[in-house]
Amino acid sequence: MALQRQLLKKALGEAKTKIGGSHFCHRPSLCCSFSTLPSSGADHEAALPLLPPFGYEPKPYNGPRGDEVFQKRKKFLGPSLFHYYQNPLNIVEGKMQYLFDENGRRYLDAFAGIVTVSCGHCHPEVLNAIMEQSKLLQHATTIYLHHAIADFAEALASKMPGNLKVVYFVNSGTEANELAMLMARLYSGSLDMISLRNAYHGGSSNTIGLTALNTWKYPIPQGDIHHVVNPDPYHGIFGSDAKSYVKDVQDHIDYGTSGKVAGFISETIQGVGGAVELAPGYLKLVYDIVRKAGGVCIADEVQTGFGRTGSHYWGFETQGVIPDIVTMAKGIGNGLPLGAVVTTPEIASVLAQKIQFNTFGGNPVCSAGGLAVLRVIDKEKRQVHCADVGSHLLGRLRDLQQRYESNYPLNSMSLEFSLL
Repeated sequence: MALQRQLLKKALGEAKTKIGGSHFCHRPSLCCSFSTLPSSGADHEAALPLLPPFGYEPKPYNGPRGDEVFQKRKKFLGPSLFHYYQNPLNIVEGKMQYLFDENGRRYLDAFAGIVTVSCGHCHPEVLNAIMEQSKLLQHATTIYLHHAIADFAEALASKMPGNLKVVYFVNSGTEANELAMLMARLYSGSLDMISLRNAYHGGSSNTIGLTALNTWKYPIPQGDIHHVVNPDPYHGIFGSDAKSYVKDVQDHIDYGTSGKVAGFISETIQGVGGAVELAPGYLKLVYDIVRKAGGVCIADEVQTGFGRTGSHYWGFETQGVIPDIVTMAKGIGNGLPLGAVVTTPEIASVLAQKIQFNTFGGNPVCSAGGLAVLRVIDKEKRQVHCADVGSHLLGRLRDLQQRYESNYPLNSMSLEFSLL
């Protein structure tokens, strides 16, 4: 996100120079995430863009004001929590695509809780599923039977290609990638993992090793991880030449390992790294090399899954591949603490060597909510909607490019956008 902010600032600065004035960054619709904007006042109110009518009024709010909440946060929550504002918004309610602050002001939530709210805030069908299950049973260990986790696993497996039919439920994307790495190492009998530079795969002691952004890494042991050149078709050293990037993967295997590896993991579009797509055809070539070296191929679909690319339900499908393991979170639960790992029966069997157990993974409430999310995505044709809205937004951004003579390319796969 730091990279995205730097790129956006640079682009806005260029556009400001082009139009020869300082009024450009007084438009909240263009730079509303920057703390330099006035937090109140008539000028700020007048500059706010008009939102379309929305048939919902937020409930009156009588809770703590933003200043009080901010002070409590600074006193009782960890200092690593970040924000981009001198005075962060005090969000008190959400409804579908909108958020409301303590004063009842409405905001279009283009951030979606860091690419998490896939069906809209408090979607009635998702909310109803959660509430009805909560009335019956909130938690039950998987030592006993409950239909919610089985129904959800069946529905999720039906969305997967090939033989990806076994589901493990966890609580986050980091947990999902931890489990995927464990599977890869057990199945292959090797330790060496390969990930891309500029990647983000979590912030736990193990997944920090897979992550390749220094803003997220602590000085702790991160052995047996190899970071290969990022196949960025816009700023990468080889442009969109997938074969040249793949040679770097082969070199790491040949010169940095025994010749055998545990696995390769990548996002289809690097989210935290700046919405960076991979060079066309890259994954197919890499998967072939990794499998020849005895490793498994892992697709991190935490941000790109569930139709967000518009063209496909899963991001890896845009590269024409089928992974051995798929990890997911965020959009799978529309805000619930929910993640999953889906793999083949053969790979899943390695975990039966010992006990693999997650206390809250697939609990009845999250399973009921997750199943409702899948149904809403299908019923409301969210994938098609992503394609339509993404195309419209891209067209409007290109209009702005021409108007302000910006030379920054736009990288877009439906609703995954970046200014490059």
